[in-house]
Amino acid sequence: MPLQQRAVLEDVEAGADYATAEQRRDESPGLKRSDILTTGACIYDETMNEVRLTGRLVCKNADEARRVSDNLPTHIALTRAEPGCISFSVAPTADPMTWQVEERFEDEAVFTAHQNRVTGSEWGQLTAGIERRYSIEGLSL
Repeated sequence: MPLQQRAVLEDVEAGADYATAEQRRDESPGLKRSDILTTGACIYDETMNEVRLTGRLVCKNADEARRVSDNLPTHIALTRAEPGCISFSVAPTADPMTWQVEERFEDEAVFTAHQNRVTGSEWGQLTAGIERRYSIEGLSL
């Protein structure tokens, strides 16, 4: 398969069913019914203008770490449910004050919508002062 036609296989969400994959296809222009797999995964064309954020969320103290751990499950669920979210992971590291962050969104508009939602969310308000060491690729800045 030529490089430009190569596709990336991504899980829609952990435990996603076929109906969820169908909904994801409807929200993702350019995907065809044949791109939906019965495993609940979608194939995304690598030529999309994907935005990737990687880095770390670094807490200064136990109170910040508690705010992250207490509110993270809801933040992850809401983000993964956003149209255009390809993958989203915030995982603890060996350091109990640090989380590894990996995000992928279909394009810049979707990523911007995510950032705007998070800013006004409970997560955004509770974690606003926590240090973020992020690198973002795919923006047109």
